[in-house]
Amino acid sequence: MTALSQNLSHAILGVGGVGGLVGASLAHCGASVTMVVRPESLAQYPEQLHLESPFGNFSVPVSRAAEVRPVDVVWIAVKATQLEAALAAFTKPDAVKAIVPLLNGIDHLGLLRARYGAERVFAATIAVETERVAPGHIVHRTPFARLNVVSAGRNLLGRTLDELQNMGFECRFIDDEATLMWSKLVFLAAFALTTTAADKTTGEILADPQWRELGLSCIREASAVAAAEGAKIDADAVIASVMKMPGNMRSSMQKDVERGNAPELDAIAGPILRGAARHGINVPATKTLVEGVERRVGNAANLRG
Repeated sequence: MTALSQNLSHAILGVGGVGGLVGASLAHCGASVTMVVRPESLAQYPEQLHLESPFGNFSVPVSRAAEVRPVDVVWIAVKATQLEAALAAFTKPDAVKAIVPLLNGIDHLGLLRARYGAERVFAATIAVETERVAPGHIVHRTPFARLNVVSAGRNLLGRTLDELQNMGFECRFIDDEATLMWSKLVFLAAFALTTTAADKTTGEILADPQWRELGLSCIREASAVAAAEGAKIDADAVIASVMKMPGNMRSSMQKDVERGNAPELDAIAGPILRGAARHGINVPATKTLVEGVERRVGNAANLRG
C-alpha cells in the first residue's frame, strides 16, 4: 500500500459501471473509498465491490453512505441526465478538496464550477466499456480504460493516476482543457450516435458502408466544431483509432435506449449542434444521426406502450 493510498480518501457519486470500476480500482490500490448511493438503496448495497476486468478479478471492501462525506476527492460518474438529482448528495461541499467529473459531454463543467468553485473542479474524461450487472458487481468489458485529467489536477491526483496506471489504466494529464474534453466528445459522438441510431456493434457499423460513412463524417464535423471552440483535434487520428476498435463494442447510449432509459443525447450531441450554430458550421451527418436516435427512442417507447 502506498503513502497516497493511505492518505487520500475518495467518494464515488454514481455507482454504475464507471463509478464501480473507479471505486473498485482505487480500493484495490489501498485507498479509502465510499460509494454514495440513494438513501432507499443504502441498506441493500453490498459492503464489497466485485470487479471482473482484464486488470484482474477481485472483491474489495468499501464504505457506503447516502451523502458525500468529507473526503479529499469526489469522482462523479452519474449519467448527464441524472446529474442534478445526484448533486443533492453534496450536503457539505466545502468539506471536499477536489471534484473530478467523469460525465459524458462538456456542459457539466460550467454547472459544477458555478456551484462549487472553479478551483475545485478538475476536468477529466474516461474511455471504457464497463457495466454494473448487479449492485456492487462490475464487469469491465474493454481491454483498456483510458483516464485523462487536466494538468491542474496533477499535484493532488498525480500519485492516484500512477497507481491506476500500474494497475492497467492508461492515464495522462492534459494541459489544454478544451482539447481534453473535445478529444473524447469527437470520438464519443460518432460511436454513440451511430451504434444507437443503427442498433449495431462497432464491427457491424464499420462493415456497413453507409453507416461507416455517417460515423466518419460525424467525426469530421465534430472536429471542425472543436477547432472553432479552441481545441486541437486531429480528425484523421480519431478516425484511425475508431477503425481499430474491438468489433463487439456497444455504446452506453445504445443500451440506455434498449432499456427504456433516457439517453444522453443532449450531453453528447448538444455541444456539437450548438457549437456548429454559433460558428456557422454545417453538420448534416451529425443531425442525421441525432434524428435516427430520436426515432429509435420513439419506436422503443411505442413498443413498450
